[in-house]
Amino acid sequence: MSTMRDEISQQPAAIERTLKTEWNCAERLRAHFERNPVRLIVLAARGTSDNAAQFGRYLLEITTGIPVSLAAPSVFTLYRSDLDLKDTAVVAISQSGESTDTKIVLERAKEAGAFTIGVTNEKGSTLAKLAHETLLVQAGKEKSVAATKTYTGQLACFYLLARALGASLDAEDLQHIPDWAAAALKLESEIHERAERYCFMQHAVCVGRGLNYSNSFEFALKLMETCYVVAERFSSADLLHGPIAMLEQSFPAFLFCPPGVTWSPMLELFAKLQSIQAESIIITDKSNAEVNKLAGLKLPPLVIPVALGQRSERLPEDVYTPIPYVIPAQLFAARLAEVKYLDPDKPRSLNKVTQNL
Repeated sequence: MSTMRDEISQQPAAIERTLKTEWNCAERLRAHFERNPVRLIVLAARGTSDNAAQFGRYLLEITTGIPVSLAAPSVFTLYRSDLDLKDTAVVAISQSGESTDTKIVLERAKEAGAFTIGVTNEKGSTLAKLAHETLLVQAGKEKSVAATKTYTGQLACFYLLARALGASLDAEDLQHIPDWAAAALKLESEIHERAERYCFMQHAVCVGRGLNYSNSFEFALKLMETCYVVAERFSSADLLHGPIAMLEQSFPAFLFCPPGVTWSPMLELFAKLQSIQAESIIITDKSNAEVNKLAGLKLPPLVIPVALGQRSERLPEDVYTPIPYVIPAQLFAARLAEVKYLDPDKPRSLNKVTQNL
């Protein structure tokens, strides 16, 4: 078994540790933001962490109503521009805590008057020392170059941050995320069988919408770095606005299709792909009765003890799907690399820590 696959299997425990261990930090942040509300949140990251930031943007804007911007690090590192960041929270996300440009963004943000937060897997990292507060991903050492457990750990931290910023995310619901992640792992045998069909795949598209948009980026990244597949990532809306013209019969397309507000547009796209006979796989769960009509990877239903509508009308139906939904994608990429006789732990031309300006 590859280290990547082993680390994928560690995710339920890592997520549980993260949510439990960082709860007190989230409560401190909640008290801070009650005293010092912010008008804007800026997220700074690169690579897989940038994909996690994409999720953070959707989650924070949907559940708190606070505008969120994804930082362009080059504005700080290359153009050396000065930004007014008063009444702003700047969150830097880095697995290692040593990404050069992410650290520079955090330093400049502090100088500009922002309240800074780090999200990292390394307690002793430069990022953790720079930030006013740090949410630590409790994933343990990640040995594989392809990040898996740190990505879902970062998503878990964003749930805690959203709650700290006023989101009505219930503690009891958050505690079920590790169980849903464990349920997703049970699809491993089915995923291994399906991956073998794609042994000669050289290109693909990965599509998501809303809270699962980040997963389309992360799935594509994993296919690119571990399987050397040219994988493009899109929202369903953007794909239909032009790029769908490149798809044809047997073109591989992977779709994240949770129930809720994104189901209808994703179903529309699925029908379009079926009409051109593209090779489509959907990742969804059985809580939506309509999914039984479609072929694809289906997770067990995400059963939340109390209906979300009874807790907050602001929480969408798919709010807890991103972590369990990305796990089948991770397993697929890891298995496909093995089928292609590639080592997913040591992709060519890559190191675990990337430092750039």
